[in-house]
Amino acid sequence: MEFRHPFVFILALLIPLVFFFAKGKRRSRLPFSNVHFFPGRPLTTGIVLYRLMPWVRALVLLLFIAALARPQRVSAEREYQTSGVDIMISMDISGSMLAEDFKPENRMGVGKEEAIKFIKGRENDRIGFVVFARKAFTQCPLTLDYDVLINLIEQVHVGMIPDGTAVGMGLATAVNRLRGSEAKSKVIILITDGENNAGNIDPITAAELAKTFGIRVYTICIGRGGLVPFPVNDPLFGKRYVQANVEVDEMSLKRIADITGGQFFRARDPESLHSIYQKIDSLEKTEVKVKEYRSYDEFFHYFLFPALTLLLAELFFSNTILLKVP
Repeated sequence: MEFRHPFVFILALLIPLVFFFAKGKRRSRLPFSNVHFFPGRPLTTGIVLYRLMPWVRALVLLLFIAALARPQRVSAEREYQTSGVDIMISMDISGSMLAEDFKPENRMGVGKEEAIKFIKGRENDRIGFVVFARKAFTQCPLTLDYDVLINLIEQVHVGMIPDGTAVGMGLATAVNRLRGSEAKSKVIILITDGENNAGNIDPITAAELAKTFGIRVYTICIGRGGLVPFPVNDPLFGKRYVQANVEVDEMSLKRIADITGGQFFRARDPESLHSIYQKIDSLEKTEVKVKEYRSYDEFFHYFLFPALTLLLAELFFSNTILLKVP
C-alpha cells in the first residue's frame, strides 16, 4: 500500500493543538453536569472517559488525514513490444569437465556458475539449455522462467550421459531448438573442453546448419589444455588426483564461430570465463519497448469509516455522560 498524496500528513502537526485546547478547557469548566455525587463517590469512569476524549479527537484527526492522503494499492502490468534475443547454451558434460584446473571448482562447477550469472543478468530474452557428452539432449527448452531454468542447470552433473564429446550433436540439438524462432537475434553459446570424438554429426556440418537458420554461435574453449589435475576414485586409497592430458580442438571451434558470424573465446581460468560471458552479454543486447499499465485500488474507506465512528461516539459521550456546564 502507498499514499497518493503523502504531503497531506503535514496536517498531523495540528494534533498537539487538540491537547492544548483540551488542557485549557479543563481549567475553566466542570467536566460533569451533576456534582451531587462528588462528596461521597467520585465518578471514576466518567473521569477516565473525560481524560480519553483528547486522545480520541487526535486519533480521529489522524485517521481523517490518512484518508485524505489517499491510501491505495498499485498494480502494474507490462506489455513488451519486442521479442528480444533467443539464446541456447550448449554445455559439454563429459568426464573431462571434472578436471580441477579451475580451483576451487572443477570446469563443470565454474561453467554452471557463470552460466547462471549470465542468465540472471538478462531480461526479456528466452533462454534454453542443452547438455552433451556421447549424446546430446535438451535440459530446458527456451523459456522466460529463469528460476526453473537455473534449477535445471543446477541439477546437471557428469554421468547423466555416457561419456564422450559429441560437439556436433550438442550444437545441432541447440540449432534444432532455435530453427523455428522468430526472435530478432538467435544465439548459441557452445562450451566445451575437448575435441569432437562421438556422435554422427560433424561440428562443421552443424555450424553450416546454424548459418542456414541465421543463428550466431559463440564458442568457448574452457580449460588450460595439456596436463591438468584430474580426480579418480581409487578402490584402495579413495579419491586421488592424476595428471591427465586433455586435447583441445581450437581450430574447429574457431571455424564454427567464423561460419556463423560469432566469436571464439578461450577461458583458462574462472575470471576469463566470467569476462567472456560479460562480453557476450554486451554484444547481444536489444532495445525493448515497454508499455506499463497501472491500476489503483483505493483504501481510504479503511481510515474514513473508523474516523466517522469515533467522531460520532465522541459527540454522543460529550453530549450525554460527559456533558459540560460553563
